[in-house]
Parts: sequence; C-alpha cells; structure tokens
Amino acid sequence: MVFKPKYYAQSIIIASCIMMLFAACKSSGSKAELLEYQGKFPDESAENMMITVSDSGRINFIVNAPRLNRYSSTDTSYLDCPEGIKVISYNDYGQKQAIITAKYACQINNKLFKATDSVIIYDLINGDSVMTNEVIWDQRRRSIYSTQPVRQVKRDGSVNYGDGFDADERFTRYTIIHPHGEMAGYDF
Repeated sequence: MVFKPKYYAQSIIIASCIMMLFAACKSSGSKAELLEYQGKFPDESAENMMITVSDSGRINFIVNAPRLNRYSSTDTSYLDCPEGIKVISYNDYGQKQAIITAKYACQINNKLFKATDSVIIYDLINGDSVMTNEVIWDQRRRSIYSTQPVRQVKRDGSVNYGDGFDADERFTRYTIIHPHGEMAGYDF
C-alpha cells in the first residue's frame, strides 16, 4: 500500500479533526451537565442576570438571578432561576420598597411567577418581614400572595403567624390571612 502525499495530508487532517471533536464533546458534555436541571436542558441560559422593569421611565422592579434558564417546547415554554432570585421593588416616589429573596423561582405561565424555598420579603419602609415557602406573583392582578403558612416579624420584634398573605405587587400594602401570635393593641 502506497500513500500519496496528498492523501497522507488529508488523513492527518481528518484524524486531527476527529480527535478535536472527541475532546470538544468531552468538555462540552461537562458544560451540559452544569446546565441540566431536572433532566431537561434549557434552550437559553444566562448567568448573573439583572432585569429592570420600568413603566414610563420609572423603575418598578429590579430582578437579579445568578442563573436564568429558558425552556421551550411545542406546547409550552417557561423560565426558571434554579440558583435563586432577588427582587427589589420601588414605590411611586422611586424609593426601594421591599426586597424579596428565594432559593428557586420559575414562570408558571406568561404572567404568573412562583418563588419557592425560603422566601423572605423585607419591607424596607415599615421594617417588617414575612417568611414563607411559596409566593406567587400575578402580573395580571398586580399582586403577590401565598396560601402557605407565613411568619411575620414586625419592626418592634413581635411575631405573627398566618395561613398566607395577600399584597400589592410592590409590597406597599399587605394583609396576613388568619393572623395569630403576638399582637400589640394598636394592630387591631
């Protein structure tokens, strides 16, 4: 068998490409493992996302997420933040109103978002905080709510419990559902 120089060079190039392909697949595979979440791979993924939601030049929310994934299929698409989320809401005067943090968040449909796992809402204006395991943000109703048990810590240190809460989306007004616990006389 006689190799001609032309075919010998082609063989070396093809062998090199195959070796690079296997090397690329190996490193790409490890990257894919990092992006896989619950057996699914996102169509798009971004790290250290900061999204500003504004209306008529006025900031309403700033959303921060270490990782934001978008999944699409023929019948549905959704977003998730598997590494947590932090949302800062602003009142009508441009002041920071509240901070919401959670260890996981996802988009249920186009206008409904859910934050779960150690959700904490801190009212920066009043000094109150509300803790629960699930919060739903309904953009159509412009509200956030929870049907899960909540723990409210007031500025004065008193602690209340409830069966959920309902609030406007900026957390400027909120109501604890079926409150019980330590309550000062002026809370009635």
